[in-house]
Amino acid sequence: MRPLRLSLITLGMLACAGAQAAATDATSITVYRSDDASLFNNDGAPLNSGYAMVREPRRLDLTSGTQDVSLGGLPQFLDPEALSLRFRDAAATVISQRLRLVQGESAGLSDLVGRDIDVLGASGNVLASGKLLSARGSLELRQGDATVLVHDYAAVRATGPIQRGARLDLRVDAKHRGPAQAQLGFVTAGLGWRASYIGTLAPGGGCRMTLESRASVANRSGSDWHDADLTLIAGAPNLAKPNAPGPRVMAFSAKAARDMPEQSTLADYRSFHLPAPVDLPDGTVSLLPLYATRTVSCERTALYESGNAYQPPMPMVQPGFNPGGQEQVTSTLAFDAFDSLPAGYLRVLADDAHGAAQVIGEGRVEDTPRGGKVTLTLGNAFDLRVKRERTAFHVDRTGRTMDEAFRLTLTNAGDEARVVTVREHPSRWHTWTLASSSQKPTDITPDTLSFAVKVPANGKTTLDYAVRYTWTADVQPQ
Repeated sequence: MRPLRLSLITLGMLACAGAQAAATDATSITVYRSDDASLFNNDGAPLNSGYAMVREPRRLDLTSGTQDVSLGGLPQFLDPEALSLRFRDAAATVISQRLRLVQGESAGLSDLVGRDIDVLGASGNVLASGKLLSARGSLELRQGDATVLVHDYAAVRATGPIQRGARLDLRVDAKHRGPAQAQLGFVTAGLGWRASYIGTLAPGGGCRMTLESRASVANRSGSDWHDADLTLIAGAPNLAKPNAPGPRVMAFSAKAARDMPEQSTLADYRSFHLPAPVDLPDGTVSLLPLYATRTVSCERTALYESGNAYQPPMPMVQPGFNPGGQEQVTSTLAFDAFDSLPAGYLRVLADDAHGAAQVIGEGRVEDTPRGGKVTLTLGNAFDLRVKRERTAFHVDRTGRTMDEAFRLTLTNAGDEARVVTVREHPSRWHTWTLASSSQKPTDITPDTLSFAVKVPANGKTTLDYAVRYTWTADVQPQ
């Protein structure tokens, strides 16, 4: 399958969206899911990770004819191949464009190019004044007909705000003098999102969980956006570039929507369009509503599993293969997806003896379609243990059979009886049968043998079982 070059395709997408976005005079941002954990950490510094498409209105004061203009305050990690500027009503035509990707201390100085500045020395004295022509290394200023270079200086003073980030230099041909409305579209890194879920287990018997679903949107682009029309894309498009274009605080957006996002299909992916404008300040992670809070049925399982589904290429007849030993019992949680659930992390809470909600585990939820099963491993069960011992082993090479038996001793140090799901994988050879067991299995598959074992409070239970492996004359045991 040919890789999808989104950086080129988005040029057309940004242009096609121009007329509609310019008519609304609103910034529109489409943010794609990111699995980079560093995008969501506590460091508010700009980060070249994530992927977003931005369409924002711009107003340019033009003179009639050909001229050079600049658009500053752009994110630091723009894709230079995915920039589009379109003027409303064909008021002007873009002849050429050049993107200046500036970071660090020179990011603020680059925005002052073309503006009148004062260059100050260490004592605050003015070393030079004039229009800034260049800020690469030394400062180049125009003073009347003369050009001045300043190498050693302490500060720069200018009137008005300073915008950091990249700058787009344009040469345009305007039909008329006056203000012109345009739409700037670009692709940038520094923006990404993932789902954030919190599940609170209901007390008592059974398994019911109150599930909160939110979108965690990180902005580490170096730019702020206010009252943006936000769309979130769930899924994993192939972004061919290796560095395809992460928060001071963790907070709810002040302008988060009261209603839930509108969900729709986008090619092979899902999109979530928020119904109200959203603020995305730089260096923040905003938690936005994804689905309304609801209660779902769930299933909690104490699971002991030995081995895996591996099947050897020949019968493994060595006595030391697959030894027993003491192993942990893991606690798992499963539920059916009530709708399409984007990938993210689920934190599960339960009330302690004093009624305070405490974290009992956290796990990753993968992209899950409606009706799909979500299963998480919450951790190891503190009071449950299993000791697994081989009790018999015999190989009959002439009869081409192998018998093996195990005893599992399950102990429960808790004050409540528990049911432990024991999942064994007979792994010496792929042809086997259950010869005997001390209790009836709940499930048998070609590579799995499962039991539901009741373990009393402050007590123990033993499970014995035996399997027989067989093979044909053309198979050579190992």
